[in-house]
Amino acid sequence: MKKIVLSLALMAVLVSCKNETQEKLDAAKEAVTEEMKEGIDSAKVRAEKKLDSLREKTKATIDSAKIKSAEKMEATAKKLKESVTK
Repeated sequence: MKKIVLSLALMAVLVSCKNETQEKLDAAKEAVTEEMKEGIDSAKVRAEKKLDSLREKTKATIDSAKIKSAEKMEATAKKLKESVTK
């Protein structure tokens, strides 16, 4: 009889510990999930900033190339005009 009572008491302790452990595991899981979401969000923001910066640099480079090519075309057109009039 003592063994049965002790066994039941031990089982009750283990079951109650299991519930507390499960609650702790759930809390830890939620914390990790939240940290992962924050990490992903911050990485997304950093990536967007870098992409915006890269877009601006690319646009500036393209605009510069357009201006240079337009100047060269004007100079070539001017030379062609001069050669035709001579």
